[in-house]
Amino acid sequence: MSHQGEDISLQPEEGWHCTHMYYEFDRDAIHSYSEEELSEGRKAFIETLTPDSDSRAPQRLQVFAVSGHKADFGVMMLDPDPLKLDSVHQTLLSGPLGPAICSTYSFVSITEVSEYVPSVEQYGQRLVKEGEEEGSPGYQAKLKAYGAREVAMRKQRLYPEFPAWPAMCFYPMNKKRKVGENWFTLDFSERNRLMGEHARSGMKFAGKVTQLISVALGFDDWEWGVTLWARNPAFLKDIVYKMRFDEASARYAEFGPFYAGYVMSPEEVLKHCKV
Repeated sequence: MSHQGEDISLQPEEGWHCTHMYYEFDRDAIHSYSEEELSEGRKAFIETLTPDSDSRAPQRLQVFAVSGHKADFGVMMLDPDPLKLDSVHQTLLSGPLGPAICSTYSFVSITEVSEYVPSVEQYGQRLVKEGEEEGSPGYQAKLKAYGAREVAMRKQRLYPEFPAWPAMCFYPMNKKRKVGENWFTLDFSERNRLMGEHARSGMKFAGKVTQLISVALGFDDWEWGVTLWARNPAFLKDIVYKMRFDEASARYAEFGPFYAGYVMSPEEVLKHCKV
């Protein structure tokens, strides 16, 4: 089939492709390596997962050790080109340590700005509903402040920077499609109200936790992926517990497995995993 003359691109019109990969080391395979082979494998592992070492590296790449038995380490990557993300995975598995690295889980998604994030105009309408007089100094000040935040907020959601915080977790989620609890049959105004309540709960953790929600509809088994970073691991527990009581979560959300991790360099991951 020819696509000559067609405008074809793997890059989204806005946002980046996002991939979470989780791996474990095969200890038996590692023990079969000679010291020279292991040294070569460590070097290749570090080069593959160090973004500055390769011009083919994704725009964003973060490595972390994973707590528990689900994986030994994980990699989160973002880039306009999905094949660049997959190339990191393939390079890791085809490298010298490849026979000793097993994939345990992955999640493929794209960054987005949620439809529930109000535009500047919609925020102005919300201010009026909350009692502000349209055109008043207070109204104008709040609208201007939101307009400035909205630009930065959109950029962070579409082209996120990783925070310099040590603790993180990832989990996939769906919105229910059950009789009496079907999120997708609710009017937008009701969904918007529920998500507004949910967002206000999250705002209480500003400075402690930051998040990225990516959409996986059409890409993976779950609909959304949630990545949380925290200044302290306990804050992850606190925010998830707090937000579970919001109706959008308590009544309409379904959750997949949770992966908790701690951000490290590739060298630190190898040391932590005793490789």
